[in-house]
Amino acid sequence: MEKAPLHVLVVGQTPPPFGGQAVMIQELLNGRYERIRLFHVRLAFSDDMESVGKFALRKVWVLFTTILRVWIARFKYGTPVLYYPPSGPNMVPVLRDIVFLCSTRWIFRSTVFHFHAGGVSGFAPSLPALFRPLFKLAYRKPTLAIRTAPQNPEDGKALGALQDVVVPNGVPDMRGRVPERTAAVGQPLNILFTGVLIPSKGVQVLLEAFKLLNDRGLDLRLQLMGKWGDGAFEASCRSFVADHGLSDKVTFLGVKRDLEKFACFAGCDIFCFPSYFEAESFGLVLVEAMQFAKPVVSTRWRGIPSVVEDGVNGYLVEPRDPSAVADRLALLVADPELRQRMGREGRRIFEQRFTLERFHRNMEDALSLVTPPDQQ
Repeated sequence: MEKAPLHVLVVGQTPPPFGGQAVMIQELLNGRYERIRLFHVRLAFSDDMESVGKFALRKVWVLFTTILRVWIARFKYGTPVLYYPPSGPNMVPVLRDIVFLCSTRWIFRSTVFHFHAGGVSGFAPSLPALFRPLFKLAYRKPTLAIRTAPQNPEDGKALGALQDVVVPNGVPDMRGRVPERTAAVGQPLNILFTGVLIPSKGVQVLLEAFKLLNDRGLDLRLQLMGKWGDGAFEASCRSFVADHGLSDKVTFLGVKRDLEKFACFAGCDIFCFPSYFEAESFGLVLVEAMQFAKPVVSTRWRGIPSVVEDGVNGYLVEPRDPSAVADRLALLVADPELRQRMGREGRRIFEQRFTLERFHRNMEDALSLVTPPDQQ
């Protein structure tokens, strides 16, 4: 007798906003599976990246209506498994998680935590004493914990997960869908950054590195794609660019989506992502660049080294080090053959590890480890 697929209730944000976690949950839901069947209750706390992790009265109402919808979906669809992506180590989202999980976990036979953000397991000491027992109740002993990279914090293990697995993210292969270009001999090379424009994504680090390269007489262009985290930081960055005479060489592209976004990846010569973001776990934008055979410069931070192999498909430097970023970029700028070789290696690594098809297979394998006795 053929075994019925496991019913899983996925509770998670899907775009908008277009952050890595929301994108990957949408891709999870879009997959076609044989051993699992997914149902979805959408988290809708934030419509844009500016409001992520921040308190608003509207979010309190959203939280309680989400809890109600989860209760209804649990019994309507017969889903014994709850899939939930815990927040990163940030006060407001952690308090939200505590309320949500304490209100819902008990009606499910099994809980899967997918740590798209890392580090929450060590956050309890930062909470007021009243909330620490509730933190333990909310997060303790998930049936399965999923991390995006082995270098990430072992949140599942710290919380007592019964099983812990690593499933790298994956993206659809867009090569061939948009035109690709590299700078011709004598033309300035184009360096691209993509992500939320906040300090911990390494934006200021990259601007300082670019200034150092400009001071060395290198004729380069820098594009930064993404939404500003706040107005004060935007003003600071724009002032830095203007004060150092870089306005004709640095472009802030704003938010790009779909083919327009991928055309920016396909049109750069080098991708640079010097992140030290507190909840960084993977660096999905690195894979998006690698699929177009672009060499990358990034940081030894959280799960990034699982994507970028230093000296193979790019370079890794320590966080917050503009000089090191500038030195590695200069190596790539000076050597077209090195850029091509590292780009080819990046494409090879993408095809082997980070395709969307592999992500779907790995997620189905992981979720199939959860075997409640029935579907009720």
